[in-house]
Amino acid sequence: MEKELTPGTRIDHEKYGEGIISTVSIAGYEVLFARGGKMELSISNQDFEIVEPVESTDDSPKVSIADLEKVFNHLIEKTGNATGIVDFADKWTGGTLIMKPQDEKLKPHEMPVDGFFHKIVMVRDRLRVLEQNINSHPKLTDEDKVNLQQYITRIYGSLTSFNIIFKNKEDHFVGQSNK
Repeated sequence: MEKELTPGTRIDHEKYGEGIISTVSIAGYEVLFARGGKMELSISNQDFEIVEPVESTDDSPKVSIADLEKVFNHLIEKTGNATGIVDFADKWTGGTLIMKPQDEKLKPHEMPVDGFFHKIVMVRDRLRVLEQNINSHPKLTDEDKVNLQQYITRIYGSLTSFNIIFKNKEDHFVGQSNK
């Protein structure tokens, strides 16, 4: 059964995350995703769930992609967090990260694990905002976007060592897959 959606409807796509439908055409939906920027989805695409439907009426205001981008960018800037609350594994609560230099004359550096965790989450969130900006950039070619996205994917891959501090697997860094 195909879903009949209207502009303003919030969806959750299994690959791109949460987004808002900006326009509907005969061929598909134009969606602004918080993590992936603007994407076109085919009308037959069923890889998403409706989070918050919007009833269509003749007097419904029309939402432009530019308006949605402004709202998303404002929310991201205001909260400084593109993904919401991220929990770290309970086993690290109250823990300390100790970095001990090889030279025993130098003093080790200690910091709370939760402070370190916060810094890692901020790196991840800023990478996601960078991805969004790349994907929605009006002057970059598709080839440029793909090349930049590949660098970001490799950065995520380099950060997978830190996945042990995340409580939930869906918050993990994911690098390039061999699939």
